[in-house]
Amino acid sequence: MRAFKLGLIVNPFAGIGGALALKGSDGKQIREKALAMGAQKKANDKARLALLELTANKDDLIVYTAAGEMGEYISQQSGLTTHVVYTPSSIQTESDDTENAAKAILAQNVDLLLFAGGDGTARNIYDVVQQKVPVLGVPAGCKIHSGVYAITPKSAGRVVNMLISGDIVSLNDAEVKDIDEDKFRQGQVLAKYYGEMRVPAELRYVQAVKMGGKESDELVLIDIAADIIENMQEHPETLFVMGSGSTVASIMDELGLENTLLGVDLVLNQQLLHKDATAEQVLSHVQQYPSKLVITLIGGQGHLFGRGNQQLSPAVIESIGRQNILVVATKTKLQTLQGRPLICDSGDWQLDEKMSGLIPVITGYKDLVLYPVNHQEEGN
Repeated sequence: MRAFKLGLIVNPFAGIGGALALKGSDGKQIREKALAMGAQKKANDKARLALLELTANKDDLIVYTAAGEMGEYISQQSGLTTHVVYTPSSIQTESDDTENAAKAILAQNVDLLLFAGGDGTARNIYDVVQQKVPVLGVPAGCKIHSGVYAITPKSAGRVVNMLISGDIVSLNDAEVKDIDEDKFRQGQVLAKYYGEMRVPAELRYVQAVKMGGKESDELVLIDIAADIIENMQEHPETLFVMGSGSTVASIMDELGLENTLLGVDLVLNQQLLHKDATAEQVLSHVQQYPSKLVITLIGGQGHLFGRGNQQLSPAVIESIGRQNILVVATKTKLQTLQGRPLICDSGDWQLDEKMSGLIPVITGYKDLVLYPVNHQEEGN
């Protein structure tokens, strides 16, 4: 199995002003004042509690982080394989160090970005990451108004453990909020919404769409279709490449469009642009339009590519990009794999390797889970 790639960023000054009643840690002057007053940096202690939960899985884990107190020290002290991909220019790190570290870590195609800090750190992470990769915060700041943080540092580590172990984990949109510290020091609490990032959370199988503790396929497929159709409505100029299989067929049915069950259809602005397209025809179109691919797992072994959808050539997949691949499946269908990863067998081993790792799977309306993808050699 491919090693789990964990990004790690620690804001070493997070929470430094809390014990001294400074109402936050944002800004160089506040940090200098806190240090002059004898404040102790606690963020790495919080990060350690999360990382200690991962020791049982350390052989299956690689950490990509920033130098020194921004993650390197605590990762190495926790006995984890550590790669430094960013070095700050000074010991007292600033918000741009957090952002630059996030950019460097994203370039490593990590499965999850774990960060320790407060709401200011979450804002910095959001400015770079947005929804490009799942994130999870280790609470270490004075202000924790954002929903991207675990309840405790240990619980953050436990969720990461579930991901490393291959458990099916939900992926939720969570708000990034922060308050104006200057106003807060004057007695005013003004929380501002900045956006949302995707956060893993423990999966709950029994939902409103269930019957007798099991999924109702008909209702779940309608929910999945609603999610994809809303995506189409929000991106009318985007070409949607509709892969083969009954799950994708149900989306076409909800659109009222003719579907090629064992082929690939092209949809633009919720209208059928091309039916049963060849690999060359698909490539020609995705090179003309911003594109997204809607695909489900094919065959009993969980293949994403390489079984029944050869029209989705390596050139097509590369052109669309991993971030624009929308995998759809019911949770029941994922459970039938009994923990086996999805398989990418495109015929291009370099592409298959790039496709490996956790990928969001749409399992209902605004309902996502994370599921592992491995290339063909690892799947056999």
